[in-house]
Amino acid sequence: MALRIRDLREDHDFTQAEIAALLNVSQATYSRYESGTLGIPHASLEILADYYHTSVDYLLGRTNVLTPYPKK
Repeated sequence: MALRIRDLREDHDFTQAEIAALLNVSQATYSRYESGTLGIPHASLEILADYYHTSVDYLLGRTNVLTPYPKK
């Protein structure tokens, strides 16, 4: 999961500070998410999935399909 959120951030040319602000956490906390030393809260995973237009399952590595699930 840590690798996926880092890759998505870098692919979109965002800094850790920008994504940390989106999640309302410090840059240091977000850095720990990316390194895998701190688990990401469920609510933050939802925010990231929506922001990157993907699914939480993709972020968690449960699927390799980047596109999000259809909204109900």
